[in-house]
Amino acid sequence: MFIHFLLLALASATSGSAAAPLTAEQIVDRMVQADDQRLAAFAGYTGARHYHFENGSFGKRADVTVRVLCDPTGARTFDVVEESGSGFVRNKVIRRMIDAEREASEKGEHQQTRIIPGNYEFRLLGSGVVAGRPAYVLEITPRTNNKYLVRGRIWVDAEDFAIARVEGTPAKSISFWVRSVHIVQQYNRVGPLWLPVTNESQAKVRIFGSTELKIDYFDYVLNTQQARARAPANPQE
Repeated sequence: MFIHFLLLALASATSGSAAAPLTAEQIVDRMVQADDQRLAAFAGYTGARHYHFENGSFGKRADVTVRVLCDPTGARTFDVVEESGSGFVRNKVIRRMIDAEREASEKGEHQQTRIIPGNYEFRLLGSGVVAGRPAYVLEITPRTNNKYLVRGRIWVDAEDFAIARVEGTPAKSISFWVRSVHIVQQYNRVGPLWLPVTNESQAKVRIFGSTELKIDYFDYVLNTQQARARAPANPQE
């Protein structure tokens, strides 16, 4: 009898202490809070990227490797260290992408493209796993037709409340010549930050057919002294 009551008491205590499921609003609130803290702690970094472009219909391939310097404001500069393949693709596609990102970063347009309630509506779809870590899966719908916003899904890390994966399509058509684009971007933890590790885009282009671009991000080195001094608190605390 004693064992019976003990088991009932333990069951009651366990069920009473279990955390209630989070709503979409609560997840987004914690995500934004955590992102704000990481931005406050951000002190810049250096890193490298490898761009690989491939169009099977025309046999076009190109590879470009760059060093990246990102200062504490988020402005980025790029230095090409190695390149090969189609000169047209390297100069007219990859370098233009790099120049566009550099210009946008210098103008401080991050706020207009952040995944936050001011730019998106959110709907909780369920849960998932990214790189072996549990995550919340949310549908994101842009509030405006901006080609730099994405319509699709995000995976929010359940512990750090950082975006671990983005998958979708641009909210606005990039060009008449581009019929559709599908984007998958993965992030991983680098010190106190979450930074991109891969970006895979597949575009269906009129005349040219299916075109694939993959970007690998690596060799991150954070400005650690400042980052440690201003490291963010746990958003769950």
